[in-house]
Amino acid sequence: MSKLVFNPCLPENEYIPDGEPYVFNGRLYVYGSHDRFNASIFCMNDYVCWSAPVTDLGDWKYEGVIYSKRQDPGNRLGFHLLFAPDVVQGADGRFYLYYSFDFTGTMGVAVCDSPCGRFLFLGCIRHPDGQKMGRKSGDPFMFDPGILRDDDGKIYLYSGFGIPVTPLATGGVGLESGGGYAMELEKDMLTVKGKPELIFPKAGPQAFLNHEFFEASSIRKYDGMYYFVYSSRHNHELCYAYSRSPVRDFVYGGTLVSNGDINVDKGDDEKGAANYTGNNHGGLLKLDGEYYIFYHRQTNRHSYSRQLCAEHLRKGADGIFLQAEMTSCGLNCGPLPGKGRYEARIACNLWSAYGTGRYDTAFSKLKYFRHPYFTQSGSDRNKKAKAYIANMRDGAVAGFKYFNMDGADSIEIEYRGKADGKIEVAGEKDFSDPAAVIPVKTKSCGKTIVSGRLNISRGKTALFFKFVGKGKIDFMAFTFC
Repeated sequence: MSKLVFNPCLPENEYIPDGEPYVFNGRLYVYGSHDRFNASIFCMNDYVCWSAPVTDLGDWKYEGVIYSKRQDPGNRLGFHLLFAPDVVQGADGRFYLYYSFDFTGTMGVAVCDSPCGRFLFLGCIRHPDGQKMGRKSGDPFMFDPGILRDDDGKIYLYSGFGIPVTPLATGGVGLESGGGYAMELEKDMLTVKGKPELIFPKAGPQAFLNHEFFEASSIRKYDGMYYFVYSSRHNHELCYAYSRSPVRDFVYGGTLVSNGDINVDKGDDEKGAANYTGNNHGGLLKLDGEYYIFYHRQTNRHSYSRQLCAEHLRKGADGIFLQAEMTSCGLNCGPLPGKGRYEARIACNLWSAYGTGRYDTAFSKLKYFRHPYFTQSGSDRNKKAKAYIANMRDGAVAGFKYFNMDGADSIEIEYRGKADGKIEVAGEKDFSDPAAVIPVKTKSCGKTIVSGRLNISRGKTALFFKFVGKGKIDFMAFTFC
């Protein structure tokens, strides 16, 4: 790779959650929902696509809008929002985009000759008699599509949501929300063969204990094994199950990533999360023999401005994926160089003196008034927007993982805000042995640069920054010197 890769993966003014990664013709394409900065609800923007050459995953290209919510004939006024999509290349070489409109319970399909061109509406997922799936009583609630074209040409669609949705949103029809469903499609890519099967129940003896299905279906097949990725009832974690069959005998594999770095199986409490949590959704990628999990983080003290992240996955001796740690380096596949300037927005850990919390709660901005948060300057889609960590008060910590330290003996910190105290820098989150202590004393809100000696071991290390004192600061960046 010629460019460094960070988390979040995309430019600082982009908000792509629910990311599904695919490689077509030597490029990595990411499809996802499209949040709006500082929005009041999920997925307010139209679908866009980003791509990068597989040889340089830091060289992202904006491919533009690929599908607008008003292109669907049933949504000409644009009242409904485009939730998480998925894409598959059909036997005819064309690309098929599957999507659901918020909580309507139906699913649309669009098609394009290119993986990043303008998709055109094709139709809706339907019963053999032509009626829309999701408009008959007892149909599964169609939500969060996962789509797979198998080696034999068969097409499988996965879908599901763990909470019953009122018939007021689903055309007056009562739909099933029993968990994750699978269904085979006809060659037209629209018509369901037979009946949908509940293969990932959210409750009962066949459910995955303590990691029961909630939403976010995503499917891949690598080396003859089917991998189903989903969000569990804990919501902040992406888990997976595996099988030699696309529709049965799935075995629970474990948690792949949590956007709060919470390990449920080790008894971690959400109150001790290393970042602010909320829903999670993403997909698995195998590239050059290595596996990665794409997911999203929460920003701005609410659930509606989420950003794409990715982590490298490792397997244990038993071949099972180990839970990935949230990092700042992600697709870089190794520590970042311990030299040069880094923006604070790539922090992978963030908490206050009071800990963290869930953003998917009522009045979250008020609840987390005294907490630090990721945000940006300017409005949505502003090319000049600058992302940073806002509102760091006494005891707030931002953590970065990892750097390969190789001789830097001082550090500069860029911040703004009225404050009187110090910034401590350490390689461990308990700050038992600070590597730097830098006084902070400013009476204006303009940008300030402070510096100090850095005494930290060579080699791979995390770096944590803690503000101690009165007032508050916005953390912009730091530079190894």
